[in-house]
Amino acid sequence: MLATATASALVACSPSLARSDRTPDPEQEASVAPTRVAYGPEPQQFGELHRPDGRSRGTVVVVHGGFWQDRYDLRYGRPLAADLAARGWTAWNIEYRRVGGGGGWPTTFTDVAAAVDHLARLDVDTSAVVAVGHSAGGHLAVWAAGRGGLPEGAPGSDPVVELAAVVSQAGVLDLTAAADQGVGGTAALDLMGGTPEQHPDRYRLADPALAVPLGVPVVCVHSPADALVPIDQSRRYVDASTAAGGHARLVEVEGDHFAVIDPASPAWDGGRFVEVALSDRPD
Repeated sequence: MLATATASALVACSPSLARSDRTPDPEQEASVAPTRVAYGPEPQQFGELHRPDGRSRGTVVVVHGGFWQDRYDLRYGRPLAADLAARGWTAWNIEYRRVGGGGGWPTTFTDVAAAVDHLARLDVDTSAVVAVGHSAGGHLAVWAAGRGGLPEGAPGSDPVVELAAVVSQAGVLDLTAAADQGVGGTAALDLMGGTPEQHPDRYRLADPALAVPLGVPVVCVHSPADALVPIDQSRRYVDASTAAGGHARLVEVEGDHFAVIDPASPAWDGGRFVEVALSDRPD
């Protein structure tokens, strides 16, 4: 299923991930300060819980991107988390260990799993949790939605909190292709500790494209003009999921790689895609 939306054009970003002048400001503050909550003993095992002013519409996990690299942190999720809270959602903006800071396979994955599961210990609604992930965060969000299908004993298996839907924003959803094609340079190789040929078992557990169909809907929001993560990453995932009987759709937007995480952009559209993902759940 293909839908299109209109988004404002942003200044193109270089492959170095340097932000353009119109890239969302990671220092944007929420109108109500979030609460920092640790979900584990390591310094990067924490999240920021943004609560709405009044009754919550539900809970959204925000997973920031940055090609799984340590120098990009949860500040890049703050603008969306703040906007979601302003619109009535409870937003759990998570941090996790990344490549260069103790992350990689399997630590990055088990951290994300633990962060999602920690919602069960917080005073939040876990009846229909949605994950929103950008770029590498899109990969991790979709991976997390498939944890229930992982083999027993695999990293992140046996979820406590099941995700009800996912919004992937310019997500790296075909990890094997990303490694082979050099999406993000050596980012996928660094995450997985080598190539798909060297570690086929790892990629089988970590690659969303190899885990279709999921039992929950996935909305892939992506711009054809994205110069950092090609839209083919989302197109291939949606095609594979649909062919396998899954619930996935592609929403094409205008702008660059960062338009989707700009709260002022139509590519974010006030978080509308969270509602779209929830509405796509089968009856």
